[in-house]
Amino acid sequence: MLPRSTRPVRDLADPGEMRVGHKLSWINVLALACLWTAASCVRTETCDVLVIGGSTSGTSAAVSAARMGAKVIVMESCPMLGGMLTAQGVSATDGNYNLKGGIWGEFRDSLVARYDSSDALRTGWVSEIQFEPHVGDEIFKNMLAQAGDADVRYGFYVSSAIMDGRIVKGAEFRNMSGKRLKVKAKVTIDATDLGDFLPLSGTPYRIGMDSKAETGEDAAYDEADSTIQDLTLVGILKDFGPDADKTIAKPEGYDPAEFAGCCHTEYVGGMSAQTMLDYGRLPGGKFMLNWPGSFGNDIYLACADQPFEQREESLKAARAKTQRFIYFIQTELSHKNLGIADDEFRTEDGLAYQAYFREGRRMRGAITMTLDDIENRYRNFRYRTGISVGDYPVDHHHKQNPDARPLTFPEVPSFCVSAGVMLPVSTEGLIVSDKAISVTNLANGSTRLQPVVLGTGQAAGTLAALAVISGKTPKEVQVRELQQALLDQGCYLQPTFDVSPDNPDFQTIQRIASTGIFKMTGEPWHWENRSWFHPDSTVSLTELREGLASFYTNASALAKADSAVTSIFIEGMTRREAAKAIDSVLDPFAVPVDLEGIPAFERH
Repeated sequence: MLPRSTRPVRDLADPGEMRVGHKLSWINVLALACLWTAASCVRTETCDVLVIGGSTSGTSAAVSAARMGAKVIVMESCPMLGGMLTAQGVSATDGNYNLKGGIWGEFRDSLVARYDSSDALRTGWVSEIQFEPHVGDEIFKNMLAQAGDADVRYGFYVSSAIMDGRIVKGAEFRNMSGKRLKVKAKVTIDATDLGDFLPLSGTPYRIGMDSKAETGEDAAYDEADSTIQDLTLVGILKDFGPDADKTIAKPEGYDPAEFAGCCHTEYVGGMSAQTMLDYGRLPGGKFMLNWPGSFGNDIYLACADQPFEQREESLKAARAKTQRFIYFIQTELSHKNLGIADDEFRTEDGLAYQAYFREGRRMRGAITMTLDDIENRYRNFRYRTGISVGDYPVDHHHKQNPDARPLTFPEVPSFCVSAGVMLPVSTEGLIVSDKAISVTNLANGSTRLQPVVLGTGQAAGTLAALAVISGKTPKEVQVRELQQALLDQGCYLQPTFDVSPDNPDFQTIQRIASTGIFKMTGEPWHWENRSWFHPDSTVSLTELREGLASFYTNASALAKADSAVTSIFIEGMTRREAAKAIDSVLDPFAVPVDLEGIPAFERH
């Protein structure tokens, strides 16, 4: 038997410890999950941290928790790890190109190593980073296999919660054949795209558009409604050579008029078919079909709040639309050489295992992050509790819903995600990650981007492990303890464009930026918004005292801080030097803050 650190991620039901990878069919995975001992129809497992969903955030949560010594079980309904980046086929990452920290940075570096250069990832024009889904799956599985005590059970979806009053004690799962598995855990993470565990555990959530009265957002509607964004069932096409004919059977209900305008978008008009396809060009002669707009394969389906099996039935309409789009490309656009890739998804139709939902349920958490919080980081003190960062503008897809109302979004700088968005108001023992975190519908347009989600997942796993190690509930773990653990993992707390994790002063500057003693400036910049700490600009004693006063609002604490800093201030000192002096002499980051970012001395 191999040491655990080198053992492959395995399926529970595989008695021979066969590795379940992308080459196994969906049906085979489900069949493997049905191989139980004859003596038991319900099996019970125990662990420290249960991760529901091997999604993007679920994978990073599991990796971070296992690295910290927690025993982790991941429950995933399909054969791949990585969610949107792999099983959903959206193997192109947007955002955080210059905020390369934590597991997101590791994943990106692994892609560069796999394809030999960063330039090899710039194959299409949707993103600077494109890759094949199965490669992402391989990287994520390897990361988890090397992380520690972590196992994945494939082929199961969550069916009920194990509760003790309001305390989550684990969950029960089923496969498509009705077999059941119970997993009891000290801490549970809902890492599903759609927040599938929320209704099962009685955790309050929202779905659809929020009202302006509830969120205070200028861009919100006056009245709430159930509208969510369009979804996409992605297909990966592969070039089989100029003489190949990979034309699929004509789909039922096919009408070429459905896609007749596909070479025009609100951004680019009159493009060639090849240009349209190159939007999602991947390495290996492949093309990702995730084409937005009115004539692509986006579709509006109000099924995000449905139970798993009912939702899978509803999603057949999305599969059918992508099949029709493929047939249009092969026939009307004369690309019969492009066939459905035979080395990515072993589904019956060859399309992605899971649909790409841009949003679903959103938990009502201890903190609800709004678009206004993204637009103006200093409107409150929640920035002090940052646990992940993003730099993408607000991006919503509503072209396929004729009833969708128009939206106008402000330009935003880069931002951080507050710790409280992961924690329910009343449910205990539960952490939420991925797109189901506590954000408004509008804010979700930025927080849903996968580098952000990887970071939020890493924070969720780290928080879970800290709770297990300390014997506390997730809510009892101090924000600063979580943040310092993330800094030790090379993660950003604040989106300092000009100070990266390889900078020797990174941790110091992140800590001081998280107090607000030195504030950052930010600006919208194309699709990569930026914020600066300005480490090498000079600071005056007046500016320094003003920064101290913004944090030490307690008179006695301020007097002591002012005296200490005055004694070490040197004319011409840079913000970097001042930050290091403040960190060393005062250590303001050691002052506990609550989920609103209020320092402990202010609560007494």
